[in-house]
Amino acid sequence: MRTNRVASVSVAGFGEKAKLYVELMKLRLSFLVAFSSGFGYILASVNGVDLMVLLMLSLGGILVSGASIAINQVIEVEYDAVMKRTKDRPLPTGKLTTNEAITFAVLCFLSGICLLYFTTNIQTVVLSFISMILYSFVYTPLKRVGPIAVFVGAIPGALPPLLGWVAATGSISYEALIIFGIQFIWQFPHFWAIAWVADEDYKKAGFKLLPGNGKKDIQTAINIMIYTLFLIPLGLLPMYFGITGVNSAVVATICGVLFLAQTFGLMRDYSKKSAIKIMYGSFLYLPIVQIAFLLDKI
Repeated sequence: MRTNRVASVSVAGFGEKAKLYVELMKLRLSFLVAFSSGFGYILASVNGVDLMVLLMLSLGGILVSGASIAINQVIEVEYDAVMKRTKDRPLPTGKLTTNEAITFAVLCFLSGICLLYFTTNIQTVVLSFISMILYSFVYTPLKRVGPIAVFVGAIPGALPPLLGWVAATGSISYEALIIFGIQFIWQFPHFWAIAWVADEDYKKAGFKLLPGNGKKDIQTAINIMIYTLFLIPLGLLPMYFGITGVNSAVVATICGVLFLAQTFGLMRDYSKKSAIKIMYGSFLYLPIVQIAFLLDKI
């Protein structure tokens, strides 16, 4: 009876620990990385999709992304502890130790890189490594320096579809740069809307992500509007270069116009409510447009 009780406690403890590691790697965000990688791979696969490669690419992307996010939290643990939105994370609360987080990050990274190496190609591995370095060791410390961090962070943020394309073709072509460019420009209104909503929290940690003078004013709102505006012509490039067709171009244009329309509210009232609308609009824009591109190709 006692043995069963001890076993139950051990299983429960393992389950709680596993949940903490899943929380540490932000599985939902890592899944979005895997989705974008898969999008790029399918879009580039002219001779049919190898489901095993697609699966390993996605899993490898989740692991490398999870490692990057875990390292980010190790570096920022003292800042996470003072922000309302992050103070309950595993590291600030002490539910996981720094050593546990580092060990987990290293294991995830090595596992992800090995999966990519044995199932894709060396170019994909190199780009994945660059993405991790930029996110964890360049973007992360730059967040306390200034809005240049958003530009740097947009590079690893936009690399997943490029990784997928390179995994399928072994080369960085102009088509790959187009889908990279769309996701790269998308990062700016996405990041800045989040920074606007979380401005008070970010100031507690010394994060400086809003553009220009770093204030929630007309200058920042115009910056958000301009980068969102760029998405409309960029969304037409896949059709123009024959990657996809007219249907997805129509969807991308409609989504771009609706996304852009949300920025006018922020320019008018500078409110948190308007920034939240842009934030959620960014969450909807990218997957809808990417799915439209895929369906148009199929």
